[in-house]
Amino acid sequence: MYEMNISLRTVENVKWFVTKIAAFDEDFELISGRYVIDAKSLLGIFSIDLSKQVLLRINAEGEKLEQIKEAIREFTI
Repeated sequence: MYEMNISLRTVENVKWFVTKIAAFDEDFELISGRYVIDAKSLLGIFSIDLSKQVLLRINAEGEKLEQIKEAIREFTI
């Protein structure tokens, strides 16, 4: 499991982020305060406060984790 802070400030960023992680079979969770949501859910993402950074939890390791990190690096803080 790996955790990183990301920023999803616009609707376009959210759509692009979900498109990128949907290509992977691994599980992704977004954590905002006390809320934990499925990061592949557009509706779920729009239910949290996107004006702040959120914590992304990725359930992957090794080479697959590195591929994921590279795919989403534009959203990292």
